[in-house]
Amino acid sequence: MKSGANSDFTHGFLRRLRRLLAVVLGLALVAGASYLLAPQWVLRLDTWRRALAADLTSESVQVGDTRWVYYEGGTGPTIVLVHGFGVSKSVWLEIAPLLTPRFHLVIPDLPGWGESTRLAGADYGITAQADRLAGFVDALKLDNFMLVGHSMGGAVAGVYAAAHPHTLAGLVLMDSFGLSFKENAFAKGVLDRDTDPFVFDDRAGYDRVMALSFHQPPKTPGRFKDALVAQNLANRDFINRVFERLRKPSQYRALDSRLGELTMPVLAIWGAQDRIIDPSAIDTLRQGLVHAPSIDTTLIQNCGHTPELEQPAATARVIADFTLRH
Repeated sequence: MKSGANSDFTHGFLRRLRRLLAVVLGLALVAGASYLLAPQWVLRLDTWRRALAADLTSESVQVGDTRWVYYEGGTGPTIVLVHGFGVSKSVWLEIAPLLTPRFHLVIPDLPGWGESTRLAGADYGITAQADRLAGFVDALKLDNFMLVGHSMGGAVAGVYAAAHPHTLAGLVLMDSFGLSFKENAFAKGVLDRDTDPFVFDDRAGYDRVMALSFHQPPKTPGRFKDALVAQNLANRDFINRVFERLRKPSQYRALDSRLGELTMPVLAIWGAQDRIIDPSAIDTLRQGLVHAPSIDTTLIQNCGHTPELEQPAATARVIADFTLRH
């Protein structure tokens, strides 16, 4: 009897093992097929996974004619994170899990980008977006919060801060657009040519943009590149229209004339190897912030234009320290 019982147990275990292996193999085949046939869905699933891991939920609020979609999560002092040109709220998912244990994060898609409303013919320049951000802040009843803006989002955050200084505990400008800086190859090319450097039609074009944005570009699987190319193509008209707007002096110098109106603590974070907005923009900040009670600056080494992606741990640490001090 004992020998028969052992034999039944062995056969049962092997059956369960075979079933488990079949399930694992099936999942692997589904994953492989999804990567080959529908890489965009794999990217969306990964974005959902990373938001969940960061303790973020997706929320929305209607403000006038705009539906804002945003991530929210974490507990503690509030930090609002504003993304830059050509991306969405998901760009912050690398640093979000490092911040949500101690801070309450609000991470919106700016109107026109990501999942937030895009209106045909509307102005999506810096001042218009700053005005919309004010409506979003009012709708969520945010007060005494830390505002962080990256690149184009830095200009939006800075213009908002100049108009609504009483709402902020502090302002963080990260590789911020809207400031004068020593002309680099990127700036010269943008002014001399009519082409938008952030649009791409194929994998090579994607690699070119990554080489521009990162000090050491991440390795991206080929089919994911294809999905991102398709996304860029689908949004091409809007990307070109906004970029053309941002080429105007009123946009790329939007913060220069407003620096004296910033009366809150200000932190500048820059990638030391930023090829898009030269770190010399920090000098413009230092000279113009005549009424800010404190000015902190951090250059992150081995980092290009996107510290939140290329050096997330260092970036999160600097933001956290600044927020806790103010």
